[in-house]
Parts: sequence; structure tokens; C-alpha cells
Amino acid sequence: MPTLPSVDEMDVAFRNRDASYDGIFYAAVATTGIFCRPSCPARKPKPENVAFYASASEALFAGYRPCARCRPLTSSADPAWVAELVERVEDDPRRRIRDADLRSEGLEPATVRRRFQARFGLSFQAYQRARRLAAAFEAIKSGARIDDAVFDHGYESHSGFRDAFARLFGSAPGAAAKATESGGDFVRISWLESPIGPLIAAATDRGVCLLEFSDRRMLEAQARTLRSRLGLPVAPGSSPHLVRLSEELAEYFAGKRRSFDLPLFEPGTPFQERVWEELRRIPFGETRSYKELATAIGEPHAMRAVARANGFNRIAILVPCHRVIGADGGLGGYGGGIWRKQRLLELEGARPRTHASSLS
Repeated sequence: MPTLPSVDEMDVAFRNRDASYDGIFYAAVATTGIFCRPSCPARKPKPENVAFYASASEALFAGYRPCARCRPLTSSADPAWVAELVERVEDDPRRRIRDADLRSEGLEPATVRRRFQARFGLSFQAYQRARRLAAAFEAIKSGARIDDAVFDHGYESHSGFRDAFARLFGSAPGAAAKATESGGDFVRISWLESPIGPLIAAATDRGVCLLEFSDRRMLEAQARTLRSRLGLPVAPGSSPHLVRLSEELAEYFAGKRRSFDLPLFEPGTPFQERVWEELRRIPFGETRSYKELATAIGEPHAMRAVARANGFNRIAILVPCHRVIGADGGLGGYGGGIWRKQRLLELEGARPRTHASSLS
């Protein structure tokens, strides 16, 4: 993953509309919900309303729309129709663009599917479905009748809407709405910004249950994971836990916080939970090998099982699996990307260590 220039350098380039930075970073504007190339001719917003991303897909996964003026999704690697399709969906998520529509425009659906899968991590139809469902649920949360949400957001029948809603959010739309109104527990899922990329976070009334980098998976995959693990409906929203999480992460990345005070809710197998509990005991600024972690839970020969449990951790940073390194002091693997693991360890001032033996 390429290293971004400093924030000050990117801010100057963005305000000077410096085309030499196009492709180096993307600027996202919180007040408008769009993201742009550095050279975008549009009027520049206040610096405090701008976030910078290393790729257009990161900005998309963080919830921003591509700018219609500078067309940041257009590149030498992608045909223009990729950006045009994304813009059409974002302009009206209710509209359904079918394979027959693509063919009538001279686009082969299989080609579109492969291009979207490679570029954004999901097919074009899945991209449309996620955006359409999210818009429908927001309407329900805002007080719209389910009947209105069904037909206003492009669904031809109640059963089709219910089936699609249940696949994504884990319950029928009425049940999710009632859970919100009655105070019943459900998984609230939201986006958070960070200096190393956007995060997708989720919490129940019991605590934070998910924190992952958003470019690893999209909403559908996250919803399936949470639904199978927790057995609760999943819906966009906020909560006191998520607000506090955002605050504590900001303090952590600013170098003002070394530990987190949030309740966590991460059910797993008994073995996984022992590993995750031991991960939380690794002090800020230190690292452990897989062998040391296995020994600490009383299973010195279970290094590979410990590594698997480490990989199944769904609460990044707070359950610091990034502090587990290889036998020779090397970084090993990390679901969020090795470059992020290195940034996190550098932020914490962790020093390389050499271990006698472990799992690399």
C-alpha cells in the first residue's frame, strides 16, 4: 500500500488543484458527501471538512460519492462506463439496472460483474442491492411506512423486499423497525474515519462487537458474519458505544491513549475467547510471538490454533492482534494489511524482538 503524503502537503495540493497529485490521493468532503481528485475545479471546502484517502475504493467504502465534475473513478485502467454506472446508482439507489439494460447499452453483464468485483470487491448487482436496501431502511427508520419503502425504493412486491432485507439485515423489516422503537437489542453498524483508512464498526447494547477496516469486506459480508455470531438484526445506526469508540480511537491515533475503556462483545468458541482475552493483556508498545501467546493460555503446542484464533478476531486495534509477530521478529500476517500493522506498531513505539522459536 503506497504511503500517503503528509496531510499538510495534500491540503496544499488540493487547494492549488495540483494535477500532479491525481492518483496519489483522493479528497473527501464531509459536508457534501462526495470525493474528488486533487485537481477538481470545484470550490474548495474548509480544511476541517476534508478527509484524504489513498484510493477511490477506500473513499467509496467510507460512504462518499464520486464527484460528477472531476470523475475520480475514471482512470486509464478502467473504462469510463465503470464511473458512469456508479454515478447512476448513487444518483438514484432506487433505480434497478438489470442485465438486459446493460446489454441494451452495449455492455456485457459478465464483463461488468468481473470489473466491479475486481475494482470494488463485489458484483455490480450486489452493489446496487446494498445501496437500495440501505436507502429503504433509512426511510423506515425515519418513519416511513413499510409499504412506502417497498415501492418507493424499487421493489415490485412486499415478499421481494422482505427477502432482500432479511438477507442483508438478518430480520424482516418490521422486526428491525420494532426493535428500534421498543428498545430491543440489535447490531448498529456505522463507518468511522482513521488515519489508516475507514473502519466499519458495530455495537449492541452489550458493547462493541466489530471493528474492521472497510476495504476488507462490504456490508453484506459483515452483516452475515454478525448475524451468524450474534443472532441479532443488523442495521445502520449509532449508539453511545459507537460514539465513545470514535472518540477513543481519535485519542489513540493522536498519541493520547494507550488503552481502551469500552465494553466488548465478541462471542466465539471457548478457545478463541481465551486467545482474544490474552491478546488484550499484551501491553501497549510490546509484542508477543504465537508461541508466547500459546504458552500464556496454557497450550504451548497449539501455536497454529492460536494463529487461527488470532485471524478470526473481529475487533481490530481494541483486541490488538497487530501486536502478534513472527518468531524472527518479522511482522507476519495481518487481515488489515501489513502496511497497517506496521503503522500501528510504529504508533505504539513497539520495538522489533527476536524469539527463540515460534510460528512465522
